[in-house]
Amino acid sequence: MSNKKVFVSGCYDLLHSGHVEFFRQASQYGDLYVGIGSDRTVGQLKGHKPLYSERERLFMVSAIRYVKEAYINQGSGYLDFLPTLDLVQPDCLVVNEDGDREEKRLLCEERGMDYIVLPRVPAEGLDPRSSTVLKQTTCQLPTRLDLAGTWIDQPYVSCHAPGWALTISLEPTFEVRERCGLSTSTRNVIKGFWPYQLPDMDPEKLARLVFCLENAPERSDGIVSGAQDAIGICVPGLARHYYNGGFWPVKIEYTCDDTILQWLEDHLCMIPMFPRRADCSVVDGKDITPVKVKALAAAADSCWDAIQRRDLDGFARAYKASFDAQVAMFPAMIQPGVQDYIDRYSALDGVLAWKMPGAGGGGYLALVCRDRDHFPDGAITLSIRS
Repeated sequence: MSNKKVFVSGCYDLLHSGHVEFFRQASQYGDLYVGIGSDRTVGQLKGHKPLYSERERLFMVSAIRYVKEAYINQGSGYLDFLPTLDLVQPDCLVVNEDGDREEKRLLCEERGMDYIVLPRVPAEGLDPRSSTVLKQTTCQLPTRLDLAGTWIDQPYVSCHAPGWALTISLEPTFEVRERCGLSTSTRNVIKGFWPYQLPDMDPEKLARLVFCLENAPERSDGIVSGAQDAIGICVPGLARHYYNGGFWPVKIEYTCDDTILQWLEDHLCMIPMFPRRADCSVVDGKDITPVKVKALAAAADSCWDAIQRRDLDGFARAYKASFDAQVAMFPAMIQPGVQDYIDRYSALDGVLAWKMPGAGGGGYLALVCRDRDHFPDGAITLSIRS
């Protein structure tokens, strides 16, 4: 093997087979030295903290057999590796075609280094991999499904009567589609700060932080997103939160009891419908009265109690009663085409109750079924985050 020194540099935050193959190809030109972007540089360039710390990324890259030595770059910006170049004094700089930059070519000319651009080619027998694609397809941020009491988190509803909202936090084991009632607007706010997974902190404090981030004073549309979205995403397991005329609940309770969560997973599934249409306003024609809000609150109480007892028939009755109370207050939730789905799936054997997540108008039909054997064809099974 040549004694030439070969240098490559990158963040390597989502280390994958494409990186390893790139290292293999680069190492064919000589002994391979790798510069790794620091946590500070990743924050500057990407706008968020790295998934793995610089020390962990250094450990992983150093363990790859094609790499002779690796360093944390001490510079900043796109040329953060300049101090590492001074240390290593390589004979050539290798980049892939996505990293080809004129300033890198000029840098190599000034230093008398070879400049080599490699095509992005996957290892034999493997699919192409890139950090960009992985970021788009491997986000592990949860979403939420509201079970009962939806709309009680709006003060103009709970001012008529206090009550609980019930939510479950779902692992993203399926495509979380936009405008489909699964709190994607709140989830997208979270993505702006933590693109891949929730930070490790107290879930209630995190939920309140997310609520404040989404409803910053600069928000121009005049809408305050309900707290149940942030709580449903950030608080694990099955949660209930009590509202009494305020934007934030008076109290939050939740359980991660495996017996309860497994029971819910065995009886809940979702049917994809169509996204809520852009011109749809589910608050048009709303009719909110104390009697209707009390019915919503009573259904949520019954729903929680039935889940604790694992009373399937009681759960189904309360689940449907909560949805009926929602629709009574917000009839525009039943947009054209929704009733067709309800009529079709409610008539199936073993389907006990149904509702739409979130504000409705489309999205999914969330069903309570007798058991998994009665999940309709094409139904999405759920995994509750514990």
